[in-house]
Formats: sequence, structure tokens, C-alpha cells
Amino acid sequence: MNRYLISFPASAMSHVSEGELPSVSESSHDVIREAKAAGVYVFGGGIDETVPPVMVSAEGTVTPGTYPETSKFDGGFCVLKVQSREEAEAWAARLAAGCRCAQELRQFMFDPES
Repeated sequence: MNRYLISFPASAMSHVSEGELPSVSESSHDVIREAKAAGVYVFGGGIDETVPPVMVSAEGTVTPGTYPETSKFDGGFCVLKVQSREEAEAWAARLAAGCRCAQELRQFMFDPES
């Protein structure tokens, strides 16, 4: 089984009005509940933008900030474990419908120890 990251940036939700958010939240959570029931859900959530990111060095030094490439990393994501890319794409399409925004799909590399 392969693991896939399905995600979207917070800006992808900019077209959703404040009044629509409860409905969008419920429909996206419905898909997550279905993924859990199907046994494919591994983990998911939204990035808490109120907590600033930090960099932690190999020596344990903690400094404020991020890599420049990830300074705008926000939004929501989930990790699913499924049999095929086609199955991952189908789940991503369901999440896109629930969230009312396109989803990015990425496959994790094989890890023989997991």
C-alpha cells in the first residue's frame, strides 16, 4: 500500500464565503469520516497559522522562521494509505468536492520500515 498526501493552501478557499464555511467544513469532514470508515485514513488536519514556525538544527538550536520555500505553507492536508494512485486520485476528487477547492496529490516514497 502507498501513502499519499492530499492538500490545499489556505488561499484556495478564498472564494468560499464566511456563511458557507460551516457547510464546507461539514462536507469535507464527511469525506474524512468515510476515509476512516474505509480504513484508508492515516492522519490529517489544518496548519495552525496562529503558531509561528521555527527551525530546529541538528544540535537542537531553535530559531524563528522557515525555509524560504515553505514560508507560505498553510491550509489543510490528510495522509491516506491506499492500493493505487487511481484510488488516491478518487479520494482527492471527493475531498476537492467537499472542500470546494482543488487538491494537490503527492505520493510518499516507499519506506521499508513502516
